Amino acid sequence: MNDTSEEAAAHYDQFFGPLYFEPYAIEVVKRINPAPDAIVLEIAAGTGRVTRHIRERISPSAKLIASDISKEMLAVAQKKLNHLDIDWQTIDAQQLPFRDNSIGLVVCCFGYMFVPDKPKAFAEVYRVLKPGGLFLFTTWDTLERNAASYTAKSIAKNYLEEPLPESYNLATSMSDEAVITPLLEGAGFAKIAIEKVGLFAVSPTAQEAAYSLVAGGMYEEIKKRNPAWIDEIRTKVEKALAEKFGAAPMVAPISAVISQAWK
Repeated sequence: MNDTSEEAAAHYDQFFGPLYFEPYAIEVVKRINPAPDAIVLEIAAGTGRVTRHIRERISPSAKLIASDISKEMLAVAQKKLNHLDIDWQTIDAQQLPFRDNSIGLVVCCFGYMFVPDKPKAFAEVYRVLKPGGLFLFTTWDTLERNAASYTAKSIAKNYLEEPLPESYNLATSMSDEAVITPLLEGAGFAKIAIEKVGLFAVSPTAQEAAYSLVAGGMYEEIKKRNPAWIDEIRTKVEKALAEKFGAAPMVAPISAVISQAWK
Protein backbone atom coordinates (compact mmCIF):
# COMPACT_ATOMS: atom_id res chain seq x y z
CA MET A 1 0.00 0.00 0.00
CA ASN A 2 1.27 3.42 -0.91
CA ASP A 3 0.87 5.43 2.29
CA THR A 4 1.10 8.73 0.45
CA SER A 5 -1.71 7.74 -1.91
CA GLU A 6 -3.89 6.52 0.94
CA GLU A 7 -3.17 9.76 2.78
CA ALA A 8 -4.24 11.69 -0.34
CA ALA A 9 -7.42 9.60 -0.52
CA ALA A 10 -8.20 10.38 3.13
CA HIS A 11 -7.64 14.09 2.44
CA TYR A 12 -9.95 13.82 -0.59
CA ASP A 13 -12.65 12.28 1.59
CA GLN A 14 -12.24 14.75 4.44
CA PHE A 15 -12.54 17.86 2.32
CA PHE A 16 -14.31 17.03 -0.93
CA GLY A 17 -16.63 14.47 0.66
CA PRO A 18 -18.88 16.77 2.68
CA LEU A 19 -18.46 19.69 0.28
CA TYR A 20 -19.48 17.99 -2.98
CA PHE A 21 -20.28 14.28 -2.71
CA GLU A 22 -22.47 13.97 0.38
CA PRO A 23 -25.27 16.23 -0.97
CA TYR A 24 -25.60 14.14 -4.15
CA ALA A 25 -25.20 10.83 -2.33
CA ILE A 26 -28.37 11.68 -0.41
CA GLU A 27 -30.12 12.85 -3.58
CA VAL A 28 -29.16 9.84 -5.72
CA VAL A 29 -30.29 7.10 -3.33
CA LYS A 30 -33.80 8.57 -3.37
CA ARG A 31 -34.02 7.13 -6.90
CA ILE A 32 -33.15 3.59 -5.77
CA ASN A 33 -35.98 1.11 -5.34
CA PRO A 34 -35.06 -0.98 -2.27
CA ALA A 35 -36.03 -4.28 -3.90
CA PRO A 36 -35.12 -7.47 -2.01
CA ASP A 37 -32.54 -10.05 -3.06
CA ALA A 38 -30.92 -7.88 -5.73
CA ILE A 39 -27.25 -7.53 -6.60
CA VAL A 40 -26.16 -3.90 -6.63
CA LEU A 41 -22.87 -2.74 -8.16
CA GLU A 42 -21.33 0.62 -7.38
CA ILE A 43 -18.63 1.80 -9.79
CA ALA A 44 -16.07 4.44 -8.74
CA ALA A 45 -17.09 4.09 -5.10
CA GLY A 46 -14.08 6.17 -4.05
CA THR A 47 -13.95 6.64 -0.29
CA GLY A 48 -17.45 5.23 0.25
CA ARG A 49 -19.53 8.38 0.59
CA VAL A 50 -22.30 7.05 -1.64
CA THR A 51 -21.69 3.42 -0.67
CA ARG A 52 -22.92 3.96 2.88
CA HIS A 53 -26.18 5.52 1.69
CA ILE A 54 -26.75 2.72 -0.86
CA ARG A 55 -26.23 0.05 1.81
CA GLU A 56 -28.74 1.76 4.10
CA ARG A 57 -31.27 2.16 1.27
CA ILE A 58 -31.29 -1.32 -0.25
CA SER A 59 -32.73 -4.45 1.34
CA PRO A 60 -30.56 -6.11 4.02
CA SER A 61 -30.72 -9.29 1.91
CA ALA A 62 -29.38 -7.53 -1.20
CA LYS A 63 -25.70 -7.88 -2.06
CA LEU A 64 -23.72 -4.67 -2.51
CA ILE A 65 -20.47 -4.76 -4.49
CA ALA A 66 -18.55 -1.48 -4.10
CA SER A 67 -15.75 -1.08 -6.62
CA ASP A 68 -13.10 1.40 -7.66
CA ILE A 69 -9.97 1.34 -9.80
CA SER A 70 -8.02 2.84 -6.87
CA LYS A 71 -7.04 0.45 -4.07
CA GLU A 72 -6.07 3.46 -1.96
CA MET A 73 -9.55 4.98 -2.19
CA LEU A 74 -11.17 1.67 -1.30
CA ALA A 75 -8.82 1.23 1.66
CA VAL A 76 -10.15 4.48 3.14
CA ALA A 77 -13.74 3.41 2.44
CA GLN A 78 -13.27 0.00 4.06
CA LYS A 79 -11.82 1.52 7.22
CA LYS A 80 -14.89 3.76 7.57
CA LEU A 81 -17.50 1.15 6.64
CA ASN A 82 -16.05 -2.14 7.89
CA HIS A 83 -19.13 -2.62 10.08
CA LEU A 84 -21.39 -2.85 7.01
CA ASP A 85 -22.05 -5.82 4.71
CA ILE A 86 -20.20 -4.71 1.58
CA ASP A 87 -18.13 -6.67 -0.94
CA TRP A 88 -15.16 -4.44 -1.87
CA GLN A 89 -13.52 -5.05 -5.25
CA THR A 90 -10.85 -3.27 -7.30
CA ILE A 91 -12.44 -3.03 -10.76
CA ASP A 92 -11.86 -1.12 -13.98
CA ALA A 93 -15.19 0.30 -15.22
CA GLN A 94 -14.17 -0.61 -18.78
CA GLN A 95 -13.96 -4.31 -17.95
CA LEU A 96 -16.56 -5.55 -15.48
CA PRO A 97 -15.83 -9.09 -14.18
CA PHE A 98 -19.47 -10.19 -14.04
CA ARG A 99 -21.73 -12.44 -16.09
CA ASP A 100 -24.21 -11.07 -18.61
CA ASN A 101 -27.62 -10.17 -17.14
CA SER A 102 -26.47 -10.67 -13.53
CA ILE A 103 -26.77 -7.25 -11.83
CA GLY A 104 -30.02 -5.55 -10.84
CA LEU A 105 -28.69 -2.02 -10.31
CA VAL A 106 -25.49 -0.19 -11.28
CA VAL A 107 -24.71 3.11 -9.53
CA CYS A 108 -21.84 5.50 -10.24
CA CYS A 109 -21.43 8.97 -8.80
CA PHE A 110 -18.98 11.29 -10.56
CA GLY A 111 -16.78 8.62 -12.11
CA TYR A 112 -17.42 8.39 -15.84
CA MET A 113 -15.88 11.76 -16.69
CA PHE A 114 -12.50 10.19 -15.91
CA VAL A 115 -12.99 6.88 -17.78
CA PRO A 116 -10.93 6.88 -21.03
CA ASP A 117 -13.16 4.58 -23.12
CA LYS A 118 -16.68 5.69 -22.25
CA PRO A 119 -18.51 3.70 -25.00
CA LYS A 120 -16.85 0.50 -23.76
CA ALA A 121 -17.64 1.29 -20.13
CA PHE A 122 -21.32 1.99 -20.89
CA ALA A 123 -21.56 -1.16 -23.02
CA GLU A 124 -20.18 -3.15 -20.09
CA VAL A 125 -22.91 -1.81 -17.80
CA TYR A 126 -25.58 -2.75 -20.35
CA ARG A 127 -24.10 -6.24 -20.68
CA VAL A 128 -24.09 -7.06 -16.95
CA LEU A 129 -27.50 -5.52 -16.15
CA LYS A 130 -30.52 -7.79 -15.93
CA PRO A 131 -33.41 -6.97 -18.28
CA GLY A 132 -35.32 -4.18 -16.54
CA GLY A 133 -32.23 -3.28 -14.49
CA LEU A 134 -31.35 0.35 -13.76
CA PHE A 135 -28.16 2.25 -14.55
CA LEU A 136 -28.05 5.31 -12.26
CA PHE A 137 -25.16 7.76 -12.45
CA THR A 138 -24.17 11.36 -11.89
CA THR A 139 -21.83 13.74 -13.68
CA TRP A 140 -21.05 17.37 -12.96
CA ASP A 141 -22.94 20.18 -14.67
CA THR A 142 -20.98 23.00 -16.35
CA LEU A 143 -18.21 24.69 -14.39
CA GLU A 144 -20.15 27.97 -14.37
CA ARG A 145 -23.01 26.27 -12.49
CA ASN A 146 -20.63 25.01 -9.79
CA ALA A 147 -19.77 28.34 -8.27
CA ALA A 148 -16.98 27.49 -5.79
CA SER A 149 -15.07 25.42 -8.34
CA TYR A 150 -15.61 28.10 -10.97
CA THR A 151 -14.20 30.72 -8.61
CA ALA A 152 -11.13 28.62 -7.79
CA LYS A 153 -10.41 27.63 -11.38
CA SER A 154 -10.90 31.16 -12.71
CA ILE A 155 -8.16 32.33 -10.36
CA ALA A 156 -5.91 29.34 -11.12
CA LYS A 157 -6.30 29.91 -14.85
CA ASN A 158 -4.07 32.98 -14.56
CA TYR A 159 -1.20 30.76 -13.42
CA LEU A 160 -1.52 28.18 -16.21
CA GLU A 161 0.12 28.19 -19.60
CA GLU A 162 -1.96 27.89 -22.78
CA PRO A 163 -3.25 25.53 -23.92
CA LEU A 164 -4.99 24.71 -20.65
CA PRO A 165 -4.35 21.18 -19.36
CA GLU A 166 -7.04 18.55 -19.89
CA SER A 167 -7.58 18.45 -16.11
CA TYR A 168 -9.04 21.98 -16.21
CA ASN A 169 -12.30 20.86 -17.86
CA LEU A 170 -12.28 17.10 -17.32
CA ALA A 171 -14.59 17.01 -14.29
CA THR A 172 -17.32 18.87 -16.20
CA SER A 173 -16.81 17.10 -19.54
CA MET A 174 -20.14 15.21 -19.29
CA SER A 175 -22.41 18.14 -18.42
CA ASP A 176 -24.47 17.99 -21.61
CA GLU A 177 -27.39 15.67 -22.31
CA ALA A 178 -26.26 15.68 -25.96
CA VAL A 179 -23.05 13.96 -24.85
CA ILE A 180 -24.64 11.47 -22.44
CA THR A 181 -27.63 10.30 -24.52
CA PRO A 182 -25.63 8.99 -27.51
CA LEU A 183 -23.35 7.06 -25.15
CA LEU A 184 -26.35 5.37 -23.53
CA GLU A 185 -28.11 4.69 -26.83
CA GLY A 186 -24.91 3.35 -28.32
CA ALA A 187 -24.66 0.87 -25.45
CA GLY A 188 -28.21 -0.34 -26.09
CA PHE A 189 -30.31 1.65 -23.63
CA ALA A 190 -33.67 2.86 -24.97
CA LYS A 191 -35.47 4.17 -21.87
CA ILE A 192 -33.48 7.15 -20.59
CA ALA A 193 -34.20 9.98 -18.13
CA ILE A 194 -31.73 12.83 -17.61
CA GLU A 195 -32.18 15.76 -15.22
CA LYS A 196 -30.09 18.58 -13.81
CA VAL A 197 -30.30 18.97 -10.04
CA GLY A 198 -29.05 22.03 -8.18
CA LEU A 199 -27.99 21.78 -4.53
CA PHE A 200 -25.56 23.61 -2.23
CA ALA A 201 -21.96 22.95 -1.25
CA VAL A 202 -21.55 23.82 2.42
CA SER A 203 -18.19 24.25 4.15
CA PRO A 204 -17.65 25.36 7.77
CA THR A 205 -15.38 28.13 6.49
CA ALA A 206 -14.25 29.65 3.20
CA GLN A 207 -10.70 28.87 4.31
CA GLU A 208 -11.44 25.15 4.54
CA ALA A 209 -13.21 25.21 1.17
CA ALA A 210 -10.23 26.97 -0.44
CA TYR A 211 -7.85 24.42 1.04
CA SER A 212 -9.81 21.54 -0.47
CA LEU A 213 -10.41 23.20 -3.84
CA VAL A 214 -6.78 24.13 -4.46
CA ALA A 215 -5.45 20.57 -4.40
CA GLY A 216 -4.55 17.94 -6.98
CA GLY A 217 -5.20 17.95 -10.72
CA MET A 218 -4.09 21.10 -12.49
CA TYR A 219 -2.69 22.52 -9.23
CA GLU A 220 0.03 19.86 -9.36
CA GLU A 221 1.06 21.32 -12.72
CA ILE A 222 1.12 24.83 -11.26
CA LYS A 223 3.18 23.55 -8.32
CA LYS A 224 5.81 22.19 -10.73
CA ARG A 225 6.26 25.64 -12.19
CA ASN A 226 6.34 27.49 -8.87
CA PRO A 227 5.33 25.86 -5.53
CA ALA A 228 4.85 29.29 -3.92
CA TRP A 229 1.97 30.01 -6.27
CA ILE A 230 -0.25 27.42 -4.56
CA ASP A 231 -0.43 29.34 -1.28
CA GLU A 232 -0.92 32.55 -3.25
CA ILE A 233 -3.84 31.02 -5.18
CA ARG A 234 -5.33 29.55 -2.02
CA THR A 235 -5.30 32.97 -0.31
CA LYS A 236 -7.01 34.58 -3.32
CA VAL A 237 -9.60 31.78 -3.54
CA GLU A 238 -10.43 32.03 0.17
CA LYS A 239 -10.95 35.78 -0.14
CA ALA A 240 -13.16 35.41 -3.23
CA LEU A 241 -15.23 32.60 -1.67
CA ALA A 242 -15.75 34.55 1.54
CA GLU A 243 -16.89 37.63 -0.37
CA LYS A 244 -19.28 35.73 -2.64
CA PHE A 245 -20.59 32.90 -0.47
CA GLY A 246 -19.80 33.76 3.16
CA ALA A 247 -16.76 33.26 5.37
CA ALA A 248 -18.33 30.92 7.92
CA PRO A 249 -20.16 28.95 6.78
CA MET A 250 -19.47 29.12 3.06
CA VAL A 251 -22.57 28.10 1.07
CA ALA A 252 -22.21 27.95 -2.72
CA PRO A 253 -24.58 26.62 -5.40
CA ILE A 254 -23.61 23.36 -7.12
CA SER A 255 -25.27 21.49 -9.97
CA ALA A 256 -25.02 17.96 -11.32
CA VAL A 257 -26.60 15.81 -14.00
CA ILE A 258 -28.45 12.72 -12.76
CA SER A 259 -28.97 10.12 -15.47
CA GLN A 260 -31.11 6.99 -15.36
CA ALA A 261 -31.27 4.30 -18.04
CA TRP A 262 -33.18 1.03 -17.97
CA LYS A 263 -32.24 -2.13 -19.86
